[in-house]
Amino acid sequence: MGADTVDLLVIGGGMAGLSAAARVAVEGGSVVLVEKAERTGGSARFAGFIWTAPTVEELRRVNPDGDPELAAALVDGFADGVAWVRSLGVECRPPVPVLGFGRGHQVDTDHYLDTCERLLRDRGQEVLTGTWTRTLLTENGRVTGAECLMPDGSARRIEATWTLLATGGFQGDPGLRAQHLHPQAADIGLRANSHSRGDGLALGRAAGAEFGKKDAGFYGHLMPAGVSLSDPARFVGLALYYSEHALLFDTTGERFVDETVGDHLTAMALLDRPQARGLLVADARVHQEWISASYVEGIPGVDKFQLCHRAGARCAVADDLEDFASMPEEWGYPGAVIRDRIKEFNAATASGGNPEPSRLLDSRPLDEPPFYVIEAAPAVTFTFAGLLIDAGARVLSARGDGGADGCGRVPGLLAAGADGGGLYRRAYAGGLAPALVFGLAAARTALAGAPTAVGR
Repeated sequence: MGADTVDLLVIGGGMAGLSAAARVAVEGGSVVLVEKAERTGGSARFAGFIWTAPTVEELRRVNPDGDPELAAALVDGFADGVAWVRSLGVECRPPVPVLGFGRGHQVDTDHYLDTCERLLRDRGQEVLTGTWTRTLLTENGRVTGAECLMPDGSARRIEATWTLLATGGFQGDPGLRAQHLHPQAADIGLRANSHSRGDGLALGRAAGAEFGKKDAGFYGHLMPAGVSLSDPARFVGLALYYSEHALLFDTTGERFVDETVGDHLTAMALLDRPQARGLLVADARVHQEWISASYVEGIPGVDKFQLCHRAGARCAVADDLEDFASMPEEWGYPGAVIRDRIKEFNAATASGGNPEPSRLLDSRPLDEPPFYVIEAAPAVTFTFAGLLIDAGARVLSARGDGGADGCGRVPGLLAAGADGGGLYRRAYAGGLAPALVFGLAAARTALAGAPTAVGR
């Protein structure tokens, strides 16, 4: 490589990419960051909490099929990640419980992302927006940078000791969603930026990277069916987090999942049901305690039902259970069946019995009228399958002979954020935290010098 080789080329300017780039720059390294959108930040600008499980044991409990090495690296690196954010003058509010098992901090994400970019520019590092990465450069199996297409249409070769893929996953591409999530996933909503279309995965796989894990799933939420998500302000406002305390019925009128284990898991389960839509039913108690209350400490509560109604969602209020029998035919649900299933559920839970499917975390009956009904559908935020990495964010090789570096990795190649796979498999314990932790891990790897063929 020539004298103009940078320590780290970052492809993708979201949470992971900006974290890695800013850390390298602060430590005196040289960086070029390439982002194909006109503005950095990606989907991280729509999020506000950095959180994960408090212990490795808890993370393994909720995510038993994920990579244990990555799980340990996430938990072990969380405190240092938060300390890094605070070191930049960005407020991390006191820790609060998240999703019942997690713990984390509310953060001004825009402030953090903008501060990282400003650090890069102030230190003379390049931030290239509106720039598309055409291909990775390789030499004897080692990634040595990338060829990029600049906004004016000209091509530019950027040579780097390390190259980090942090383009945000593939949730923005309907075809890839159908291929790797579920055939019905091509048509589900996108509650994320539209630029994450699998660019990093394609670049990495072309360089010999291993992709996985099979059937890893995605992180998302139930959203009101048929409502446009083109306005990012709706990503949180219309998310039906309260589904953990409601009942969800598919188009056959049956329950099919333990709703209480988490709305993000219910969203994956609904994708596998006929037409990937269902009716979410709550009663007056759930409306008071959850639909119109705060979901996470520190976030003001809003009436989700009213928000969905104003957004044009298919929703209704039933004065009693008998009203379900007169559900409009065009909705496509057997209302009388749903009425009977609610009665059966209430009878089982009121007597201390166990309904089917069971309700692990909230087994109280839904028997206080009126009943609040919203048609729900899954929407994806980011995907779990990606380029498999180790704890240092180094990308694993798809070759069966130990990889180009002799240790099972693609030399010179890193991945983080949703481009890095293996951490989660059909489970979730935070999105910003892994992007931050493995982005900083990528920075440490890059700062350690050129990749070698010996050791890990």
